Amino acid sequence: MAMAVRGTRGGGSGGINGGLRTFFSYRIFISAIFTLLFLATFSIIFSSHPHHHDDGSLPSSGNAYVQRTFLAVKSDPLRTRLDLIYKQANDHMTLVNAYASYARKLKLDISKQLRMFDELANNLTDLPLKPSYKSSLFEPGSPVDEDVLRQFEKEVKDIVKVTRLMIVESKESYDNQIKIQKLKDTIFAVNELLIKAKKNGAFASLISAKSVPKSLHCLAMRLVEERVAHPEKYKEEGHKEEFGDPSLYHYAIFSDNVIAVSVVIRSVVKNAEEPWKHVFHVVTDRMNVAAMKVWFRMRPVEGGTYVEIKAVEEYRFLNSSYVPVLKQLENANMQKFYFENQAEKATKDANNMKFRNPKYLSMLNHLRFYLPEMYPKLHKILFLDDDVVVQKDLTGLWKVDLDGKVNGAVETCFGSFHRYAQYLNFSHPLIKERFNPKACAWAFGMNIFDLDAWRREKCTEQYHYWQNLNEERTLWKLGSLPPGLITFYSTTKSLDKSWHVLGLGYNPSISMDEINNAAVIHYNGNMKPWLDIAMNQYKNLWTKYVDNDMEFVQTCNFGL
Repeated sequence: MAMAVRGTRGGGSGGINGGLRTFFSYRIFISAIFTLLFLATFSIIFSSHPHHHDDGSLPSSGNAYVQRTFLAVKSDPLRTRLDLIYKQANDHMTLVNAYASYARKLKLDISKQLRMFDELANNLTDLPLKPSYKSSLFEPGSPVDEDVLRQFEKEVKDIVKVTRLMIVESKESYDNQIKIQKLKDTIFAVNELLIKAKKNGAFASLISAKSVPKSLHCLAMRLVEERVAHPEKYKEEGHKEEFGDPSLYHYAIFSDNVIAVSVVIRSVVKNAEEPWKHVFHVVTDRMNVAAMKVWFRMRPVEGGTYVEIKAVEEYRFLNSSYVPVLKQLENANMQKFYFENQAEKATKDANNMKFRNPKYLSMLNHLRFYLPEMYPKLHKILFLDDDVVVQKDLTGLWKVDLDGKVNGAVETCFGSFHRYAQYLNFSHPLIKERFNPKACAWAFGMNIFDLDAWRREKCTEQYHYWQNLNEERTLWKLGSLPPGLITFYSTTKSLDKSWHVLGLGYNPSISMDEINNAAVIHYNGNMKPWLDIAMNQYKNLWTKYVDNDMEFVQTCNFGL
């Protein structure tokens, strides 16, 4: 910010000298205040040793023995008593003035206290100046009136009593330790508010991420409307031999998001050297299967690529008697956990609220554990999430030697982060006995699976075993990654990190060099590229594969 500075004689040194003078003046003022407090306190302690004086002013020094001898010679008990009372009042006036001076430096919230200190100081100062006291008590050479003295003593004691009470109450304000504690309490209270705000923000972000945008809903409705209006254009096609040809490159995509699936397939095909050798197996739910089929009939994939679209309900073996997740969904407690009072409880449990989304028990989210049964003729298949973008030819993944293991994936651990201990409950004896908490986690989203090794290792049976044990969510919270880490614990081959770069849905600090060098980039997190909350620096990497020539994309105003 530009600032106007008035020139001074001597250039910049004037500002420095002024700053130094201000600094040292403040230091001198504080030192003087505490010195004054010390002397006043010291004076009160020794106020029991009266000092004789001739003119009524307070002496500054003297010898106790000489004082006692002198008083013995010239004994006037009333005068001595007056001196003692006056000195006591004077000492307390000094204390009041000291505290008043210090109080002026404090905040406005003690202005009332400051006024009371000033009033007490004025009362103590003005008391000896009252005509009745001045003439009867403080005139040189005049006798002291005992009745007036009693009245004077009473008034002084009353003021001293109030002064002491005020000082005791005000000491809290000047005690550094108490102030530090108050500051800590304030910081704690502000931190509590911050935590609450973060919970509310996380909940709002979750709602934004998991809700269906108007544009996506519009697109699905337009596609279904097109099928209803022109049923003759969209007759079912027969099964193609290429769908089960193990010599081709097969991909599995499970999603209910039409435009996201389109982007994944278009990005693969545009970067493939031989697109006619690629086969995509898209599985969606019954509600979206018609829209998905209409899209790929209206906008067929270029290059001779094959696309198979099916509804999850077409796989008859996926029923509650075989699939633990479907069986658990029939449980009343599980339904209550997911579907009752979510909005009310979410902000109270920010760490776990994301796991309360029913998508974590959706069959689309758990289909990945049934790949060998869904595609019995295939030997290998590449699993892709619907929030990825492919930037390079992926056929090299089929050539990677998995060393007889089932799953080829990119590991995500670094330091102590993304270890098994963060996903599984190692306080449970079964987890503690079978797994290493420091084992490195890996990512779903781009996984090359050897289906022959899968069948040999009986991984689906392993998945069923652990999923059944976790019905009460005691082994892991929920989701598909924890059971994946368990199922493929000793059967995962680590791939080079350039195959799969994650975090574009939550991490704004990923370097563009790392992104440009990646074969697959993954928008895992809440900030999906088709949402308004997507991060702008990454969004264009996704939007360039959107089929903007598709009429319904323009009609539904995707704002891309």
